[in-house]
Amino acid sequence: MDFSLSPKATEYAAKLQAFMDKEVFPAEKKYHQQREEFAQAGTPHKLPPIIDELKKKARAQGLWNLFLPHLDHGLSVTDYASLAEITGWSPDIAPEAINCAAPDTGNMELLDMFGSSEQKKQWLEPLLNGEIRSGFAMTEPDVASSDARNIRTSITKDGDHYIINGTKWWTTGAMDERCKILIVMGKTNPDADDHHQQSMILVPIDTPGVKVIRNLTVLGYVDQHGHAEISFTNVKVPASNLIGKEGEGFALAQARLGPGRIHHCMRAIGMAERALQLMIKRSMVRTPFGKELARQGVIQEWIAQARIDIEQARLLVLKAAWIIDNQGAKAARKEIAAIKVAVPRMAEQIINNAIQAHGGAGVSQDTPLAAMYAGIRTLRIVDGPDEVHLRDIARLELKTYLP
Repeated sequence: MDFSLSPKATEYAAKLQAFMDKEVFPAEKKYHQQREEFAQAGTPHKLPPIIDELKKKARAQGLWNLFLPHLDHGLSVTDYASLAEITGWSPDIAPEAINCAAPDTGNMELLDMFGSSEQKKQWLEPLLNGEIRSGFAMTEPDVASSDARNIRTSITKDGDHYIINGTKWWTTGAMDERCKILIVMGKTNPDADDHHQQSMILVPIDTPGVKVIRNLTVLGYVDQHGHAEISFTNVKVPASNLIGKEGEGFALAQARLGPGRIHHCMRAIGMAERALQLMIKRSMVRTPFGKELARQGVIQEWIAQARIDIEQARLLVLKAAWIIDNQGAKAARKEIAAIKVAVPRMAEQIINNAIQAHGGAGVSQDTPLAAMYAGIRTLRIVDGPDEVHLRDIARLELKTYLP
């Protein structure tokens, strides 16, 4: 396995890092000021204008839609992994600035792989252009959604249409005024076998019967794009809105999550790197009990362990990305599950230590650490909780031993 960046990826990494240094990091303070102003005005999900400014600059530099390998840039999953890590240093701003933010990335991949030509023209093109945003409505409040077979939302055929009834929550992006389309997962055939009952269908968010009930906070934080609870009451959409065929929803969900977990995990590594940097800088200037924190053995152990853990995690993610590139996502199933457990746990510990090293400042809004902690703790649930992935890894390990 060779994890070195291709010449093209090396070029993009340099351009992206320069963009981060010159545009993104200086924009962070303005972003949070604009968000605070909108929150005080009662519009917490309105997009800060600074984001549109960054998007225009990023697109002008060719830093756009880097997650899709077959576009003009021709970057592999392994190539993009290192770029995703760079954006993880500023997770609220950088991914969206280059049009590589979840859940749009996963939704675009779904439409790109399985959408009809009509669906691509109507929804994929404006998503690729950054003109609209989207939501992915799978998780439900009344069932254990870590097992997607449990979902209860019904998608019932009615002539040339489908009728949708049910309730979803944690539909990321749906509070944003730019969100125009939802990909909804529900049951089209409850009598089929467990893995062929579900389907995915496109539902414009302004369709009659779609009601955005409320936003869900993340450990008290209100995200700009929001995480919505949404009800669907006799929502009627054309049959042509179905993605793929009836009964393929479970398989589509798995196809959507593979590369997406690479993105999440590499951004998390970027967050861990920034937390480590902040911890080191803080420890150099704080002098409790007569000497700098950096000279205290416990802090030195935190720093050393953080470097070890980051390097190990990065190699594991790059291995998963390499297998996806060379053998397909199915062959990387064990590695994808492993990174989804290992990386958030690693980053959570490093961010936690960085908060501790900062003292009171670490839990305030004066550093990005508290918000990073909320996001990384949530990642241990997003796209399946740790326990589900650990079960999958154990089953794959035991497969060669058990009848």
